[in-house]
Amino acid sequence: MTKRIHWSNLYLILVFIVLYAPIIFLVVYSFNSGTTMDHFNGFTLSHYGELFADTRLIAIVLQTLLIALLSALISTIIGTLGTLWIQQTSRPFFKNTLLSLNNILIVSPDVIIGASFLIFFTTLSIPLGFTSVLLSHIAFSIPIVVLMVLPRLKELNSSMLDAAADLGANQAQILREVIIPFITPGIFSGFFMALTYSLDDFAVTFFVTGNGFTTLSVEIYSRARQGISLEINALSGLLFVLTLGLILGYYFVSQSHQRRMLKRKRGVAK
Repeated sequence: MTKRIHWSNLYLILVFIVLYAPIIFLVVYSFNSGTTMDHFNGFTLSHYGELFADTRLIAIVLQTLLIALLSALISTIIGTLGTLWIQQTSRPFFKNTLLSLNNILIVSPDVIIGASFLIFFTTLSIPLGFTSVLLSHIAFSIPIVVLMVLPRLKELNSSMLDAAADLGANQAQILREVIIPFITPGIFSGFFMALTYSLDDFAVTFFVTGNGFTTLSVEIYSRARQGISLEINALSGLLFVLTLGLILGYYFVSQSHQRRMLKRKRGVAK
């Protein structure tokens, strides 16, 4: 048993090294006084200065964050409402069909999805740019939100709804006071997953961006073809810190929600 635990811990450490070593390598060389990642010549913050002086790249970062936040927020609202509607559907065949259609954008290759959106926007004469990217990100984020919220909604005990109705609560009060608080962890999970997918997406965005609009992933790809500068390393380091901040924020929000739910259960028990 001890050997089994020892080898499992060693394997886990190896996995973390493989996952995080490239990120640490990028961050470390963002402080390199040289211009390449061949040798570490000394410590400097000049690449971070170049990053903040690059107004075009800063504007692209802000555009990417705006797209991610808006698409995550809108897709979370639509996905949550859609999940509530799907769960209330009494016909099993219709419900299973909706869930199958919901999963199409998840299992389909990104290249196919991107090409489909490009044809769709071109056919409707929708100009490629901010609107096309936002609509695309909302579309492929909604199924993610549904998959995050639906399991939580299935765990909701129907007796809680019956008890609320017996106490005189109407449908709006049941939704606001019982259902929404219970599925809040799933809603937050869906929001952060949608935010992550939007920030990370390249293939779909590559198809639907126009000449006057781009996102960070597409811009980094364009610059990588000419040779990545250590300015990109600096940007990667800042994004890594931002990601850690989002994860910690999600953790504290989840813990706070769990404590509130526990206090509420204790109050009801008393």
